Amino acid sequence: MPSADRSRERCDAEHPAQGDRHWKNCFSPVLYRSRNAIERMFCRLKDFRRIATRYDRLAINFLAAVCIAALVSYWL
Repeated sequence: MPSADRSRERCDAEHPAQGDRHWKNCFSPVLYRSRNAIERMFCRLKDFRRIATRYDRLAINFLAAVCIAALVSYWL
């Protein structure tokens, strides 16, 4: 039974990590800050149940609800 013998062997990684490989960090603090602000704004808007579930059928009514929710969340 060769397959049973192989299952008992210890499996190691085929390709060891190379020390000369460097991952290029493409991090921009300005882009991260603006993206984070937008994500926090959407999180605040989703706290309002009417916005999260989109009760309004018409787009104009939904936009009005989003504007009111944004006004209330940033007013406080």
